[in-house]
Amino acid sequence: MVVRRRKLSRRKRGSRTHGWGEGKKHRGAGSRGGRGRAGTGKRGAQKLTKYLSKKQKTIGKVGFRQRKPKTKKLNPINLRDIEQKLDKWLANKQITKKGDVFVVDLKKLGYTKVLSQGKITKKIKLICNKASKAAKEKVKAAGGEITNK
Repeated sequence: MVVRRRKLSRRKRGSRTHGWGEGKKHRGAGSRGGRGRAGTGKRGAQKLTKYLSKKQKTIGKVGFRQRKPKTKKLNPINLRDIEQKLDKWLANKQITKKGDVFVVDLKKLGYTKVLSQGKITKKIKLICNKASKAAKEKVKAAGGEITNK
């Protein structure tokens, strides 16, 4: 017959130390002189040999750490992707169409830069922050324009 055992945490309920013996044995870092490099003063000098053997002069952080400059994150989009999404954007009324020219405000759509990958066949007026040289040329060749705001 199979014996079903209760979990240890359930069985130890009511026991003061849950099987760890003396209460101070199952504390955080108390019985080992702290965590990591703590306790490397006079009492924990045996720990120092570990760091001195690696020819480390100091223990802990030393000096000034210069922060890296924050970089602006670009959210680019290729001409190929713009051409593919035109119909969807028009159906959702995210862009407008004046005659045969699509007016696309890429800032409102969350894009920051236009890249030139892919072919473009429709006339598009793009409003964006940045655009690559090749993208500008391709849009002009298709009869559209790119304006920066």
